[in-house]
Amino acid sequence: MKNFKFRIYENNYNVRIISHEDNIIDLEVNGTSYSVKLSEEVKVTKTPTIVRSASKKPEPLKVNSNTSNAKIVAPIPGTVLSIDVKVGDTIKLGDRLLVLEAMKMENNIASEKSGIITAINVTVGQQVLQNEVMIEIG
Repeated sequence: MKNFKFRIYENNYNVRIISHEDNIIDLEVNGTSYSVKLSEEVKVTKTPTIVRSASKKPEPLKVNSNTSNAKIVAPIPGTVLSIDVKVGDTIKLGDRLLVLEAMKMENNIASEKSGIITAINVTVGQQVLQNEVMIEIG
C-alpha cells in the first residue's frame, strides 16, 4: 500500500504497510512482517448526505374557458422572441400566440381558448417575469 522511511536514534527503518482493516494493520519493517493492533479504534469520518425535497412541477397554464376574457401569462421568466398574432385576430384552441425564450430554450405559447385577441401587452425582445400578462383574449 504505502512505503515510509523513518530515522530513529540514528537507525533507519523502511516500513511498508501491507493492509489496514479496522484497527489491525499488517506491515513490514526492514523485511520483517508484523501485525499491529491499534490501541484506539480508528474513527471513520462520515460524509454528509445531501437530501433534497422533491421539486414542484410547474403547473400548466390554465385558462377558464367559461369566462369571456382570458389572459395569457408567462409561465416562466424569459424573452419574447416572436409574436404570431395581432390585435383583432381570431384564434382557435391550440394556435401558437408567441415564442418565449427561457433558459436558452424556445417555448411555444399556445392558446387554450378560442376567441379574438383584444390586447398584446408585450413586444419582441421584451423580457417578461413569471405570471406577467402577455396577451388578452376576448
